[in-house]
Amino acid sequence: MKILVAGLNHKTAPIDIREKLAFDADKTMRALRQLKNRFHEAEFVLLSTCNRVELYCACKRTEEIESKMITDFFSEFHNVAVTEFRQFMYFYNDEDAVRHLLTVASSLDSMVVGEPQIIGQVKDSYRLACSVQCTGKVLNRLFHCAFAAGKKVYTTTSISQGRVSVAGVTVELAKQLFADVSSAKVVVIGAGEMGELIVQHLLKAGCRDITIVNRSYERALDVARRFSVSAGKWEELQEQITGADVVISSAASKEYLFDRALFEEIIDKRRKGTLLIIDIAVPRNFEPSINEVEDVYLYSIDDLSEVVSQNLKAREVDIARGMEIIEENITEFMDWFGARDIGPLIGQMKEKFDQISRNELERFFVGARKDADCKEVLETMVNRVVSKLLHCVIKNIDTVAKKNSTSEAAKLADSIVRRAEEISSSTGRLPAEADSKEDTQS
Repeated sequence: MKILVAGLNHKTAPIDIREKLAFDADKTMRALRQLKNRFHEAEFVLLSTCNRVELYCACKRTEEIESKMITDFFSEFHNVAVTEFRQFMYFYNDEDAVRHLLTVASSLDSMVVGEPQIIGQVKDSYRLACSVQCTGKVLNRLFHCAFAAGKKVYTTTSISQGRVSVAGVTVELAKQLFADVSSAKVVVIGAGEMGELIVQHLLKAGCRDITIVNRSYERALDVARRFSVSAGKWEELQEQITGADVVISSAASKEYLFDRALFEEIIDKRRKGTLLIIDIAVPRNFEPSINEVEDVYLYSIDDLSEVVSQNLKAREVDIARGMEIIEENITEFMDWFGARDIGPLIGQMKEKFDQISRNELERFFVGARKDADCKEVLETMVNRVVSKLLHCVIKNIDTVAKKNSTSEAAKLADSIVRRAEEISSSTGRLPAEADSKEDTQS
């Protein structure tokens, strides 16, 4: 088996690329079903957040699931040319893929290190994959290993103390950009988990004039009552923005909520000065060209970098300790993963070695030697020699497992099986012999 991950994130791709490849829950389930129908024996989990889109896969090493297949799938599913996003993709295999997932689940790869939302997002993605029967023994074990590593990082380091979430960074940016955010009229669009967190951080910043607007007015009312802020109806959103100083948006939407033409109409009705908009939704809620409208300052999630860098510096010690925990969990998982592969590989190796001995005996006992009296004795001797050679090979694989790791031993066994397959399927002579003869003739 092999494990691979392909994806892009806030470090490698700008938001205009990430939003084109984003998956909501319905798209995620549809994509997983398509992948499973195409590769019946493979396992898949698809993770899509505001900052990353990643496909995790476990499959047989002989199965043709490689980087090109995944990029082509993303391209076909979203109807986006590969040339638009290929340069932003990253690809990891086996141990590197395991390390990446554990780093993601522990929030050490997040835009805001220590943010608590990512572990929930990883769990939700895993549950979706389970619900459409796309996981199996390998990814089940891997993701539970990631959950355990994430929990240990949070509980044994101070990374979770005084942590700053994306919502917190967003409000911090608002404080830096708006002279007195505590006196501003703030409209929060979206009453999901992110919207709730934004309201909480605004209250901590001293804001008192906060209105939360959501498609479901009941949901907005629920949040508003719990935090003693106001709730607005979705159909009143334009009116709310007209009277706002700051707008923070995190609503789930497949298309822009506001394009430039519509927003210019809103601005014409305003009697106030500057309007600050921080759009942290992916896909975005506000068309980027709105930033060109006079007295409007529009920021996206990618504009949080300065506050994020301050967060990174404050957590350098936590990050180092977190990576130590991750490496410990990687070793444990790769030992299990390698041991899982070695048994079947040894069986395949024996089968290929036996095939090679049969091929050579058939080549020898032809013509006048076909019914030779020594045939049975020679077959016994050849089989004994092959068994002893196989025993030596297995001992070497066991030595590699003890000195290095079971995953390294599995790689060695796999390479021997592949080479034995080449030899056993060759007609007449060994591949090296064939190459040598062709070189001589040329």
